[in-house]
Amino acid sequence: MASYDVIIIGSGPGGYVCAIRCAQLGLKVACVEGRETLGGTCLNIGCIPSKALLHASHMLHEAEHNFAAMGLKGKSPSVDWKQMLCYKEETIAQNTKGIEFLFKKNKVDWLKGWGSIPEAGKVKVGEEVHEAKNIIIASGSEPATLPGVEVDEKVVVTSTGALELGKVPKKMVVIGAGVIGLELGSVYARLGSAVTVVEFLDVITPGMDAEVQKTFQKILKKQGLEFIMGAAVQKTESTKTKAKVHYKLRQDDSEHILDADTVLVATGRKPYTQGLGLDALGLKMSSRGQIEVNDKWETSVPGIYAIGDVIDGPMLAHKAEDEGMAAAEQVAGKHGHVNYGVIPGVIYTHPEVANVGLTEDALKEAGHAYKVGKFSFMGNGRAKANFAGDGFVKILADKSTDRILGAHIIGPAAGDLIHEICVAMEFGASAQDLAMTCHAHPTYSEAVREAALACGDGPIHM
Repeated sequence: MASYDVIIIGSGPGGYVCAIRCAQLGLKVACVEGRETLGGTCLNIGCIPSKALLHASHMLHEAEHNFAAMGLKGKSPSVDWKQMLCYKEETIAQNTKGIEFLFKKNKVDWLKGWGSIPEAGKVKVGEEVHEAKNIIIASGSEPATLPGVEVDEKVVVTSTGALELGKVPKKMVVIGAGVIGLELGSVYARLGSAVTVVEFLDVITPGMDAEVQKTFQKILKKQGLEFIMGAAVQKTESTKTKAKVHYKLRQDDSEHILDADTVLVATGRKPYTQGLGLDALGLKMSSRGQIEVNDKWETSVPGIYAIGDVIDGPMLAHKAEDEGMAAAEQVAGKHGHVNYGVIPGVIYTHPEVANVGLTEDALKEAGHAYKVGKFSFMGNGRAKANFAGDGFVKILADKSTDRILGAHIIGPAAGDLIHEICVAMEFGASAQDLAMTCHAHPTYSEAVREAALACGDGPIHM
């Protein structure tokens, strides 16, 4: 029986980052992982492989739509789907092997197998029981499904199956207009699939800025995605190669059927705590199946902590990483910190969509007096040169103090641009602080400065 200061269950972004940070703080650490590779959902069947396919399919889109205008003549490339999947697998392997290297470098033991917690202070992996002064649960999440929709990962698939289809489908139906559905729907639309997105609500990307939602949907429609909004999926029927999606329109209860070669179920994710033995431990759980923790990420059982998708908050890899760092600090007797008000969200379509902080709807609901600074990428020289003029930057600031309260970007490199605003918000900056900061020309980031200027006397280039 091995004894550790900390055992972390799960090697996703929350778990592996937590393990490395614990080791850096001088603790004896082990990380439990049952997969053949480290990195959890994100690196193996989530963020990383999907970004590889998004990048490859965007390159195809550029070749088909923009190369000729730049004087790059010749036939557009044909799609070798098998090779594209190989590229995706190589991308995964580079990242997962990188974590294995980091574990060795930091002397983190990888306990291979699925873990359970028979009692506080003990973790069972296979037939072996290990002792730990502290246990951190970072077991992540799994795709949520719908009643009447049977997933086989061949015809009716979750994001996992969508990343390894045997061929590019002629017709794809995506159930759910959230981040995963729109990213993967974009991939297949670029590769030639006729993609129809079926969404229960009347808007896409629930919880995002309303103006971004409308602009985003218009752009995606221009790219060929079809949308059926306010539709409640009743069931799917599938054969070995085809599927039917039955849905009802909420406005009139009328029933409809869609035919598809592939159905992608993208209705969100739920915490994965199966097999951990949490019931027997008496861990306090929420009605949504999340582990309840205090402000130090400790559960109702002393010495057991939880981070990432298994606890409350947005199911984002970087949120889990932040919590992993903070929980490690707590276990080492230091003070862990996560600013939940400054966690960015990004959708990696083209254009990208990114947000941080509050929306206009949230500010109105709270009765908070605010001002809006907005700048279109059509006024940005770099964006116009790169056929990326769609979208805008919107900054929301307190009406009296000018402190930045939130930002919403749809446009080129939005996922990178948002971090300038995250840093500003972390330090309590005003929109004027951003506006007075010199930005290199010509860059996309100038649009952020212009939006900040728009919170004051007005932008220069519009």
